[in-house]
Amino acid sequence: MCATAHVWRKSSFSGGGNGECVEVSPSPGGLIRLRESDWPSDVITTTPATWATLLRTVKAGRLG
Repeated sequence: MCATAHVWRKSSFSGGGNGECVEVSPSPGGLIRLRESDWPSDVITTTPATWATLLRTVKAGRLG
């Protein structure tokens, strides 16, 4: 099985020197991969609809 390199994108709000960076990468089949830069081997895969809902929720400030 051949490993595929993923292009990970870091949020422009990350990188303040505190090591708290969320990274996102598109996946084959249209899914979205998420990881925390401190633990790059731990990857969460979700659908574009769920990802969009999370982004709207965060932007609206509805998380504690």
